[in-house]
Amino acid sequence: MKTLKNSVLAILAALLLAACGTPSSPEAGKGVEYARWFSLEDGKVLVSTPAGSVDTLQGPFHALVCMSSSYVGFLDAIDADSTIVGVSGLAFLTERPPLAVEVGYDAALDYEAIVKARPDLFLTYNIGAVEPPYLAKLRELGIRTVVLSEHVESHPLARAEYVKLFGALTGREAVADSLFAEVRDRYLANVQPEVSKNVLINIPYADQWFIPGGDNYMTRLIRDAGGALLGAVPGKQESSIISLETAYEYAQQADVWLHPGWCSTKEQLRGIHPLFSEFPVLDKAVWNNTLQRTPGGGNAYWEKGPVRPDLMLEDLVKIMSGAVGEAPLHYYLPLE
Repeated sequence: MKTLKNSVLAILAALLLAACGTPSSPEAGKGVEYARWFSLEDGKVLVSTPAGSVDTLQGPFHALVCMSSSYVGFLDAIDADSTIVGVSGLAFLTERPPLAVEVGYDAALDYEAIVKARPDLFLTYNIGAVEPPYLAKLRELGIRTVVLSEHVESHPLARAEYVKLFGALTGREAVADSLFAEVRDRYLANVQPEVSKNVLINIPYADQWFIPGGDNYMTRLIRDAGGALLGAVPGKQESSIISLETAYEYAQQADVWLHPGWCSTKEQLRGIHPLFSEFPVLDKAVWNNTLQRTPGGGNAYWEKGPVRPDLMLEDLVKIMSGAVGEAPLHYYLPLE
């Protein structure tokens, strides 16, 4: 589950994987429009990964273990959450699947709980080029596993299209197809033709300030909303690391500051580093994607956002245009 620890992994997964030397991905496969790492053919789901593995799945599956909160979001969106028998980070979810139990985290899995849940499919993700060792252990226990690459897709609609994969796995293809068509059309209708605002993003994490590449999922989302992400290197999906001095330069140009980590107020942001008080953008518009953060530390932005990039884009268009109004957004709130 993408919880406190894994939500950070969710943010950085694409850039870390790319930094390890992600091979070029294939073009969108049969039965899909945007996604690159799965295809649909003759009732089967063909799943591939940047590391070169390929799996062929044929549903319906009735008992799933989900190691990412986004998988829960996809299944919930098509009313298939009753198929979830185990999750990683159950306490962090916005809504608890009715039959799910906690299965632990990555290398600290609760194998007894997993076996007891009797899943017919274990769904996980991989950040590095080497397969996680726990997968071999699960196979020894007779658990079928599959690695999904939703987190390294570069287009917001490519990630959203994974709802079709989950629909195929659970026998909810028609519902999934209908939902994706609605999301796609709403998203495309909101894409802005011109860039109007410069955007600073993130704060230092472990003393490193990451800026997504020009072909990154987040960069594309911001660009489609009418924003130019400062420091995004054209033609790269992986993130770059910038210095605080470079961030200061970007802050002089920025009209909007997005995703300032854990901060919910400008005062907290100023407290991270004295130089932040000299960022002009701090007195303009600072927005965080934590409107639906749970008391336990989870965030609907990472759980439900991937299946609804149309709502994420709608928020960002309002932020970029300054036409937010009084009604709350779907995922964002301003720092006061």
